[in-house]
Amino acid sequence: MTRIPEPEQTPLGPAYEGRLLARPDDEVVDQGAGFDIRTLVSRRGVLSLVGLGLGTVALAACGVTGTDAAASPSGTAAAGTADGEIPDETNGPYPADGTNGQNVLEESGIVRSDITTSIGGSTPVDGVPLSMTFTVTDMASGSAPFAGVAVYAWQCDAQGRYSMYSEGVENETFLRGIQVADAQGQVTFQTIVPGCYTGRWTHIHFEVYPDVDSATNGQNAIATSQVAFPQDMLETLYALDVYPDSARNLQEVGSLDNDNVFGDGYDLQLGTFTGDADAGYTGSLAVGVDTTTEPSMGAAPSGGGAPGGQGGMPSGAPSGGPGGGQPPAQP
Repeated sequence: MTRIPEPEQTPLGPAYEGRLLARPDDEVVDQGAGFDIRTLVSRRGVLSLVGLGLGTVALAACGVTGTDAAASPSGTAAAGTADGEIPDETNGPYPADGTNGQNVLEESGIVRSDITTSIGGSTPVDGVPLSMTFTVTDMASGSAPFAGVAVYAWQCDAQGRYSMYSEGVENETFLRGIQVADAQGQVTFQTIVPGCYTGRWTHIHFEVYPDVDSATNGQNAIATSQVAFPQDMLETLYALDVYPDSARNLQEVGSLDNDNVFGDGYDLQLGTFTGDADAGYTGSLAVGVDTTTEPSMGAAPSGGGAPGGQGGMPSGAPSGGPGGGQPPAQP
């Protein structure tokens, strides 16, 4: 007889393997195809939950947006094991990680799962809900789960604004937070799908630190990268009024291949997403970290635009980037 798995109780509600249940009042096996597919492909055997029948149904019924769950790099992301080391990318001019003056990492309350409000509480930002899970593996230890590492994630809001930098939200700290990886190397953030601003494809920034005590300055990060979003998902969402300029800005970039960060390859950075605009989305990304290589915090590319489609640096932006001089256009 197959044992029905028991959910774990968290402050945000019942969860299984670090993911909040889509249907909190039902059993783990009754969470729907979207939840089943992420559970099934995250285990070594498709039979491990309730048998081959459910695995087959889930794989057939749940289309992973923009990817093929069985074969693509993003399908691997759902499995929690990366195909290679996560590419180094710039942390941009708006990281608030101490590398360019502003530093939210030293603020009490920055370690949190729900980043939809400013630290200390405020009205949640508008946007389609997204539960985003990063699964970090230690490539130097045979791709074992990298338990105990800290992940700092930050992003723009639905209008393309970055808290602490963009005009009108300089005193806000929303959409920034740190989580510590569990025994499976996983962290999960409750956030929103970001907007798209002039010159960049939609993305989430993140940095990985050896532990939470070292997560005080971006110079201590052992990996710095970005999550990419699939085009078909974004085109659907950006028809909503809550994303006022995103459809036009996304169309101007054209494709991930044209983006000044992802254009050199994004297979290891394209997240896996399921859900819809009404219920919200669940996303995942496998992050392979190789501590035997020197982290570079990738150089900022040329070109691009500014949050909110301003065409320049927003009010409150620092006067110099990590290397001094004028910061680059927001990447």
